[in-house]
Amino acid sequence: MKTLSCDLCEVTADGETFEDWMNALKPHYGEAHADVINDSNNGKEEMDKWMTSNKARFDTA
Repeated sequence: MKTLSCDLCEVTADGETFEDWMNALKPHYGEAHADVINDSNNGKEEMDKWMTSNKARFDTA
């Protein structure tokens, strides 16, 4: 089990896998960072970069 913080604040979530960890953070992102999620400048390319960065962060933790 890994515990990592949100990439935008200090809230933490646990997960056995990257997918588990991301699923645990989804409600937090939706509530605390809705502005980032709903930003029209964050298209597929930006989302892919963000996912790759967070997966690397999870894998190295």
